[in-house]
Amino acid sequence: MRVKVAEPDAIIDGGRLIVKVKEMEIGLFRIEGKYYAWRNVCPHAAAPVCAGAIRGTRLPSDVYDYCYGLEDRVLRCPWHGWEFDLKSGHHLAPGSDAKLRGYPVETDDTGVYVVLRKRN
Repeated sequence: MRVKVAEPDAIIDGGRLIVKVKEMEIGLFRIEGKYYAWRNVCPHAAAPVCAGAIRGTRLPSDVYDYCYGLEDRVLRCPWHGWEFDLKSGHHLAPGSDAKLRGYPVETDDTGVYVVLRKRN
């Protein structure tokens, strides 16, 4: 099922839009010209994760060597600070298998669409 969630170019690069689709909230993000859709539920404690801050983070580095990266690509949960890569949905903590639930996004001249999978 393909659901229109926004007009073409409705979201600026680095921006977001939280939409309601089939009684669930989905965060739609535009990163480097590409759209990503994530369910607005943090896998840690069911917080509205898509309302969190978007920024970068400190990358793994040597002692006393602080490297900052992933600028405007990290979503930080507003409740407990868990950080997720907006492109992959993966939680950034080393060894974590936590991930946001994502949906395919399609775009054309008529709009931005989230594709929901059919349940059997």
